[in-house]
Amino acid sequence: MRYLLLVLSMLLFPTTAAHAEVSVGIGISVPGIRIGINLPAYPRLVPVPGYPVYYDPHINSNYFFYDGLYWVFYGDGWYVSSWYNGPWDWVDRAYVPLYVLRVPVRYYRRPPPYFHGWRPDAPPRWGDRWGPDWEQHRSDWNKGARQAAPAPAPAPLPSYQRQYSGDRYPQKVEQQHELQQQHYRYQPRDPMVQKHYEERGKGQGQGQGQDQDKGKGRND
Repeated sequence: MRYLLLVLSMLLFPTTAAHAEVSVGIGISVPGIRIGINLPAYPRLVPVPGYPVYYDPHINSNYFFYDGLYWVFYGDGWYVSSWYNGPWDWVDRAYVPLYVLRVPVRYYRRPPPYFHGWRPDAPPRWGDRWGPDWEQHRSDWNKGARQAAPAPAPAPLPSYQRQYSGDRYPQKVEQQHELQQQHYRYQPRDPMVQKHYEERGKGQGQGQGQDQDKGKGRND
């Protein structure tokens, strides 16, 4: 009944695609969200110069890879997945990693209209967009952090996923996790990514993790 009411409200009171996706993700607690990312093959990821982040210049999406996970900015919201084609988990703005937020505007392949006029060599002005409450909560996100310490080395890419495309792509989170355990034992270093990574491993798909013991990783 709750799901039926949600669908009817979406039909009777149309909203933006972004809000519809987020509402579905939170309202009925689905394990993953479809956001229109449908890659026919593994992305051609290249480093963002000076950042431990990758992007694909050939994809018409704001698509990144950082610290073992894929990140997509879609409809004013962030989504995360351990596999290149999802399913995706919605990420609260308070839990988006610093280096993801700092990626300069020019590396957003499908920037939203409000990016217009912002410096291409600087990060998006998230505080202007998301308000002073968010900026106060995340006051360290872009205040000289790059000058204070060198950026960490980028995580190894999970290149084993290249062999899984088309009909071979694993759709279930449990299957994805099992394959990842076999082929990609990297453990993230960013505390915020650790939480997302652990939640996906548990199959809960809520995008906000709980602390667990961290082990040493290896890349097969």
